[in-house]
Amino acid sequence: MRPIATLLTALAIVAASGAIAQETVETPPPPVVDPVAGLAAWSKINAVFAHPRCAGCHVEDDQPRWSGDHYGGTRVHAFNVRRGEDGSGFGNPGLRCTTCHFESNSSVLHGPPGAPNWHLAPAQMAWWDKSSAQICAQIKDPERNGGRTLEEVAVHVRDDALVAWGWAPGPGREPAPGSAEATFQALQDWITAGSPCPQD
Repeated sequence: MRPIATLLTALAIVAASGAIAQETVETPPPPVVDPVAGLAAWSKINAVFAHPRCAGCHVEDDQPRWSGDHYGGTRVHAFNVRRGEDGSGFGNPGLRCTTCHFESNSSVLHGPPGAPNWHLAPAQMAWWDKSSAQICAQIKDPERNGGRTLEEVAVHVRDDALVAWGWAPGPGREPAPGSAEATFQALQDWITAGSPCPQD
C-alpha cells in the first residue's frame, strides 16, 4: 500500500509543480520608453515618410502631388488625375493610374514613374503636409495605418514594391533618404524604445 501512496504523492507534486509553472508564466513586459533613442529613430523615419517621394501619394483629398526641388515647388498632379470614385486610389474609369504608370520607371527624364500596383494610399493613411507629431500618432493608430501593428508597418516599409519606389524614383527625381532596410531598422529601433512621438 505504501508504494501506491508514495506514487500518488509524487504524481500530486508533479501536477502541482506544473500548475505553479503555468501560473508563473508571464507575458513579456512592455518596452521601456526611451525618449532620447526613440525620438532619434523617429526623426529618421519621419524624414522618409514626410519626403515628397512618399507623402505626395499619402493625401487626404483626391489628387496626388508633384513636389520637390526639381519641380520648383508643389503642384497638384496634372491631367485632372483623381483618386477614383470607388475610393480605390487607382483612379477613375478611363484614366486609371496604370494608364501612364507601368511596373517600372520611364527612362526619360521626368517621364512617368512606375512600380507594381501604382495607386494612391487610402485616404485614412494621409499625412501630406502634416507635422511629425501628427504622422507619428497616425502610424501608431491601426485605424489610420492600414490596420497594421507597428511590426507590420516596418515589414510593409521594407518589403512593399511600391514603397520601395521612393528610394529609386527614376531620372530627375530626388529619392527618399536612406533605404528600405535602413528605414525598417529605424522602425525597429523606435518600437524597441517604446515608439515615443514628438510634441507639436
